[in-house]
Amino acid sequence: MKIVLTMNLTRAFSPLFVALLFVTGSDIQDTQAAVLFAPRPFQTLQNLSGAKIQTQDPQKKKQEPEPKWTSKPKPLFDGKSLEDWETIEFGGQGDCEIKDGRIELQAGDPFTGISSTRDDLPKTNYEISLEARKTDGIDFFCGLTFPVEESHCTLIVGGWGGSTVGLSCIDDQDASRNDTCSYLKFEKNQWYKIRVRVQPETIQVWIDGEKVVDKNIKGKKISLRGDTTLCKPIGLCSFMTVAEYKNIKLRKFSSIPKK
Repeated sequence: MKIVLTMNLTRAFSPLFVALLFVTGSDIQDTQAAVLFAPRPFQTLQNLSGAKIQTQDPQKKKQEPEPKWTSKPKPLFDGKSLEDWETIEFGGQGDCEIKDGRIELQAGDPFTGISSTRDDLPKTNYEISLEARKTDGIDFFCGLTFPVEESHCTLIVGGWGGSTVGLSCIDDQDASRNDTCSYLKFEKNQWYKIRVRVQPETIQVWIDGEKVVDKNIKGKKISLRGDTTLCKPIGLCSFMTVAEYKNIKLRKFSSIPKK
């Protein structure tokens, strides 16, 4: 569900700022910067002033070309153990447990996480998918670190107080400060399907089937921020939050047909 504002200063946005826009009934139209709320079926919303906000008609959404897959989805988590994974010694980290086919990270101070020990992971032309949810906490429940050619990047889901989504880092700007930043409302105990597709010049992200990031990275510096450097090559972490993950899979492709 996408709500578009008449501004392009995404880095100035905050959940409080967005809330104030609704309270004041600011003019909300067609723009370059998107503020995203909970991924729900498309409908017409109303702000607190009674003004209608039109969301995108699902019948008019462009169909994404299907990649030319070169492998079947490969599970990275067997649902029973942390085989091919290791817990990360952040200092102040919480426990990591396997429960009923899912990985549970207890809240850390501030981080808890795991990283893959595999040495056969691709660096581009692949897609990684998983389901994630927050059961308690105040910040991001999915910090997914992944390879991008010879570097790495982290997708932040629910950061900076619980709503920020974006990539860290692009040209040394983190997810709250670059133009991949958007805001979604995430409910506790609700599973979200997350999918990241990496190509030589593009990183794309979907949450519950809604594309939330489509970033051209040609000529951009891709890097990690702070302690997320410990999450390489593929890792999952949370920030002061109890998080759970399941159905973690990776699939390779050779190319994607042009639209």
